[in-house]
Amino acid sequence: MTAAALQYDDRPDFTRPRLEIDGELRERLAARLRFLYGDRAAEDVLPELVRLLKVHHAHKSPTRLEAERAFAPERRFNERDMALVVYGDMIRHDGRVPLAALADLLAEFAGSRTFNTLHILPFFPYSSDRGFSVTDFLSVDPRLGSWQDIERLAGSFRLMFDAVLNHVSAESTAFQEMLGGAPGFKDLAVVFHSSTELTPDQRRMLRRPRTSDVLTKFQALDGPIWVWTTFSPDQVDLNYRNPKVLLMLLQALLVYVRRGAEMIRLDAITYLWDEPGTSGASLAQTHEVVRLLRDVLDVAAPHVALVTESNVPHAENVSYFGNGRDEAQAVYNFALPPLVLHALYRGDATWLSAWAETLEYPSPAVTYLNLLDSHDGIGLSGVAGILPPDEIAFVVDRARHHGSFVSFRSDEDGEAPYELNTTWYSALNLDNSFDEPRAFQVKRFVASRSIALALAGVPIVYLHGLLGTRSDVHLALRTRTKRDVNRGAVDPEVIRQDLAVPGSKLSLIRASLGPLLRVRVRQKAFHPSGGQVVLRLSPQVFALLRTSPDGAEHVLAVTNVSDRPCELDVPLEKVGVGSDNWYDFVSRRGWRARQGRLSLALGPYDVLWLKPFTEIERNVAG
Repeated sequence: MTAAALQYDDRPDFTRPRLEIDGELRERLAARLRFLYGDRAAEDVLPELVRLLKVHHAHKSPTRLEAERAFAPERRFNERDMALVVYGDMIRHDGRVPLAALADLLAEFAGSRTFNTLHILPFFPYSSDRGFSVTDFLSVDPRLGSWQDIERLAGSFRLMFDAVLNHVSAESTAFQEMLGGAPGFKDLAVVFHSSTELTPDQRRMLRRPRTSDVLTKFQALDGPIWVWTTFSPDQVDLNYRNPKVLLMLLQALLVYVRRGAEMIRLDAITYLWDEPGTSGASLAQTHEVVRLLRDVLDVAAPHVALVTESNVPHAENVSYFGNGRDEAQAVYNFALPPLVLHALYRGDATWLSAWAETLEYPSPAVTYLNLLDSHDGIGLSGVAGILPPDEIAFVVDRARHHGSFVSFRSDEDGEAPYELNTTWYSALNLDNSFDEPRAFQVKRFVASRSIALALAGVPIVYLHGLLGTRSDVHLALRTRTKRDVNRGAVDPEVIRQDLAVPGSKLSLIRASLGPLLRVRVRQKAFHPSGGQVVLRLSPQVFALLRTSPDGAEHVLAVTNVSDRPCELDVPLEKVGVGSDNWYDFVSRRGWRARQGRLSLALGPYDVLWLKPFTEIERNVAG
């Protein structure tokens, strides 16, 4: 199902058959509300929740209803899925609004359409944090374009929207109304009447991704108040202990669905529920809200996937899968980026391989989103408890040597590194390194990307991570914001010029990374739910055997993570595939096993994606 093919009607048609909420679903929704708010409040909230679902249902045409009935959740993701991440104003073009310029550029460079999913970072009106301090959840920032521009993109891509509903801008109308005492906005935020109401012990318990004060002072109509602000003084935490705030969230999500969202990313979901006397992170109430959202979307829009963004230790992060069927369908694989970086820095994949061996899904209906970098940089929380503290410190020190900034977080033990603010290319490669040719640096960059492409899950690539952009330190100095080293605008004309120059960094990336992207989306062995076995062939390599869900197709993906040559003697009995002849999609050459052993020679940062030749032959017409 694509949003473009099955648009919702602009207005609800109440003459159509109404949505029927059966007793089992009604009781499940009521139980979730009782858990969050108690019996009496649940009785008041449930009718309004049901009303929102029925109104949404009335926007659906008979064609959409039929498509939803035929939708199979277990077939939601497949090997063709790969996501590109952009800001709505990342592409600049004179005379075109940014979203229209983005659509033009994507159409121009679509080629074989390796990316079928587009994550547009928050495109709503905002006051700070590059879109993540939203003033109006239901409008498109007019500086970027309009809902029509979003719908145009939905005609070509599966779209992921951000639900930035952990907090609201301090400049938003809603918060200003609360400050003014408007009854309809009472308890919008978590409010204290002195800065000491949140005690020192309660403050020490909090686990936050920032080091700023958790309380911000504002002047309200009746006097000063102190408001819970997890992220910044301009980002006021919404008070989900107030059920009206939850209903506002649900209404916004349903609008996003009707506007073309097929994936909804719950930004900073970890910190949704503020509760003094707790860590404030991944509380039971937060998970219950996610389950409620899943119930709502399963009824209102079964084709829409819920994605949780929780940059926390791996075990806590994957808890947002729930039992595999009751929370998120997709979770960001936040442990992957620092582990890949560690492997490339050490020239040793031991820690990466050991972690990859533990990866599993609680059901075939869920998947990881495998990223290496993001608009924020490279998070470090995901490897807490996986990499020893001294190895994390090594990664931080090496990244700093490469020019990375470091951001810190607060917890019970004080402050700790939270993320590296850098582009992925700069994290891997020194600027002005005279002893390394450009082609060698690009080879290291592509080797790193091959790991995220081969790992079970859906690859998700930030635009600057695709282009191999270097960190923009001047932009960060100008804005005084560390994260802006990885958030600069892209000039389409510069891209065209670079691609036209043989030997340029971008032309080298296209020549080596482009084929990997195309192979990735054409091989059933890379299906997110396919089999995955980590092979410990050498500390220098990260090796996976990927198998299609039906067991008929295989790819042996081997990456040399070091700057040294490596020779491997692979026993096919260990691989579990007995073919003597293998074909490498990267070098486009064959490899032959002898006496049950496959001997492979890899240069520094070489990548091999090997497939049994008999399987290739089956797919070639006679």
